Amino acid sequence: MKLPRDLSGDELVKHLCKHWEFQRVHQVGSHVILQTERPSPHRIAVPEHTALRIGTLNAILGAIASHKNVTKEEILKDI
Repeated sequence: MKLPRDLSGDELVKHLCKHWEFQRVHQVGSHVILQTERPSPHRIAVPEHTALRIGTLNAILGAIASHKNVTKEEILKDI
């Protein structure tokens, strides 16, 4: 699967909150802290940059996919 090259941190945050049960907890500098309670508590930081770097996006998606027990493709499906 090819990751999107132009996905911003703000777009990813909105998508995760709307479709994957994450909530915006707070922000530290340019990093937004998201939290979910399902299936267990999990926090992740998303940089609010105009375009996320591929490695950063891959790491965020990998952590979420592992926690939610889904694939990265499923997370990006509706973006």
